Amino acid sequence: MNEQNQKVEAERQMLADAEAKGPGAKFKTYVKLSGPGWLQSAITLGGGSLAGSLFLGVLGGFKFLWLQMIAMILGVVMLSAIAYVTLSTGERPFRAINRHISPVLGWGWALATLAANVVWCLPQFSLGTAAIQQNLLGLSGDSGKVPIAIGLLIVGVSVIWFYESGKKGVKVFESVLKGMVGVVVLSFFGVVITMAVSGNGLPWGEIFAGFIPDLSLLNNPDDTFTDALAAVGDKADYWRNYIVSQQQDVMVAAAATAVGINMTFLLPYSMLKKGWGSQFRGLAIFDLSTGLFIPFILATSCVVIASATQFHGQYEKALTETVLDAEGKAIVAPAGLVKNFNNVIDGRIKKFDFDGDGAKFKAFKDDKANAAELQAKRDAVPKSEKVIAAMLTQRAASDLSKALSPLTGKTVADTVFGIGVMGMAISTIIILMLINGFVICEIFGKPQGGLYHRIGCMIPAAVGVFGPFIWGKAAFYLAVPTSVFGFILLPIAYSTFFLMMNNKKLLGAAMPQGGKRFAWNILMAVAVILAGIGSVYMAHKKAGMIGIGCIIGFVVLVVGSAFMLRGGTSSEE
Repeated sequence: MNEQNQKVEAERQMLADAEAKGPGAKFKTYVKLSGPGWLQSAITLGGGSLAGSLFLGVLGGFKFLWLQMIAMILGVVMLSAIAYVTLSTGERPFRAINRHISPVLGWGWALATLAANVVWCLPQFSLGTAAIQQNLLGLSGDSGKVPIAIGLLIVGVSVIWFYESGKKGVKVFESVLKGMVGVVVLSFFGVVITMAVSGNGLPWGEIFAGFIPDLSLLNNPDDTFTDALAAVGDKADYWRNYIVSQQQDVMVAAAATAVGINMTFLLPYSMLKKGWGSQFRGLAIFDLSTGLFIPFILATSCVVIASATQFHGQYEKALTETVLDAEGKAIVAPAGLVKNFNNVIDGRIKKFDFDGDGAKFKAFKDDKANAAELQAKRDAVPKSEKVIAAMLTQRAASDLSKALSPLTGKTVADTVFGIGVMGMAISTIIILMLINGFVICEIFGKPQGGLYHRIGCMIPAAVGVFGPFIWGKAAFYLAVPTSVFGFILLPIAYSTFFLMMNNKKLLGAAMPQGGKRFAWNILMAVAVILAGIGSVYMAHKKAGMIGIGCIIGFVVLVVGSAFMLRGGTSSEE
């Protein structure tokens, strides 16, 4: 028996002994053996979660606190199902899906995960570079971008090397990730505690009420915008629809970053890497509940609370009028904030000056000869509308740290936020690299680990390191549309494992029966339906009928390949 098998057997015995001794011993053993759930935290607490949480606070104040909690509960349900299937069968999921469900689903799952890994790595490098450059080092412009980006790449490659070095390396790897997740949670938790004991404190009644679902925000602007909407006169309908559209987009994006499609790939392969089997199913669910759910809810809720307190219903007056400092000099709003503000105003100009013709407006805006005329049109927008636009302007982590400076002091605000955001970015980069290694091994039918895994790990990092230069100053909020892209693909994974949990040929005697099966199916069905609704909504919103056509085409291919499987014409891969 090799060292790996001896370790797994020892862990099995620890679980059996703990089960016999009672809940206290079981809890301690579960905590000691946990790991894959913390890897899930390391990826979900990234740029998408931060951007989504920040803008949730801007748009809805405390009223959106329930959203990410519900999304993560459903996400944990689906991840628990994935864990149950993997640990019950011991099979590598990609091959199991291709054999028992549908090769189209299997390959769609793998290729969508591959695409998401590469796309999501770009904003993580941008976010991490911006946090180190602006919050921790106090640099501006392009100063230090190149060495910082290369430094993030070196850190990612170094940590991945531990994972590749064997069983002890996996333990070191997991410990590093747990530490990073802890830093992220403590950083943002510390911000909220500071706010609670400073000035007028926090409205805890409103905060706790925010965890009660409020679906009215799907179709109506938050009450905070009522007075501002009344002030814009005949343009109220446009701004009302704009606010609702923004609320819908950010709700979908925030839900998407709770559990992304690449997380569904990471979990089963990280468990198989550790040698877990059917005896570890209870540990897997505990691991997801404590290592994923709790850190995610704490961190994202703290960001929403901080953002809502500082930004909801408020705006930077320098965006709407001339504001003078104590010396009589005009205060200039940050360049990134001005750019985001202009984007909101430009949408209004496109609607009323160009009759909503996006192509015509884009051609006008892209022509540098029209720059002065465009700025004149922006200046001509009434102040009442500028106020609403400023209230809806997307903020970055650096804006939030600046807003908190009066409470915590500039050094504390910059340092705490810088460390938290940097931890988010680095941990997510590392996990995206790890997942991509798993994907490449599966696509080429190679054992997990070794040369193919290392090459796969390097792909998203090699692309992502250019993020700070490709995505520019608006990179922080661009994590949101990236997350929407992932959400459109998420039903691929959810529907796949829903089918696997109900496949008698695959699970055999391990398939849940009676009340347990009913409960599993109800919870999974809710997750699949909501993910599907979000996917269709965003596909139509971003790509029109072409997006809907792509979804329909994919479903047809899945059904067709499933029938072929039943007819015995499928292949192993």
